[in-house]
Amino acid sequence: MALVKNSSEVTNSTIGENSYFNGKFFINGSLKIDGKFEGKSLQAEQLYIGASGKVRTNITAASVIIEGIVIGNITARNRVMLLPTSRILGDIRTPELIIQNGVVLEGRCIISSDLKHSNKDHIELEYAKDSLTLERLFGKQTTAKEA
Repeated sequence: MALVKNSSEVTNSTIGENSYFNGKFFINGSLKIDGKFEGKSLQAEQLYIGASGKVRTNITAASVIIEGIVIGNITARNRVMLLPTSRILGDIRTPELIIQNGVVLEGRCIISSDLKHSNKDHIELEYAKDSLTLERLFGKQTTAKEA
């Protein structure tokens, strides 16, 4: 699973196996983590966490692909893909979520194109639009007391 869009593009930065990074990481490009990252935040365009990668922070990215372990919330503008070996403890907000068989995930998933607002009111309004009720379908039902 590569982060490469075409043959001339490569990963901008890598935190390799047996490497540890602590702090804040902001990158305008792609980042691959095969080692360990802990900190306050991690922001990248494309983020790939390999099978040996371990991350403990909140993630903001355009696209995220995970094979390793993430403890923290994930916000992705395009998509999150969880591969079979991934282990996630945290909430995910993204317009597209792909979860393969074998993933372990504990957290809430919010799948929406509008990541800044809750869709609760919109969904409830859509549900109430037709005003279909039992009484409207079958007329007023009498109960045993009324009969």
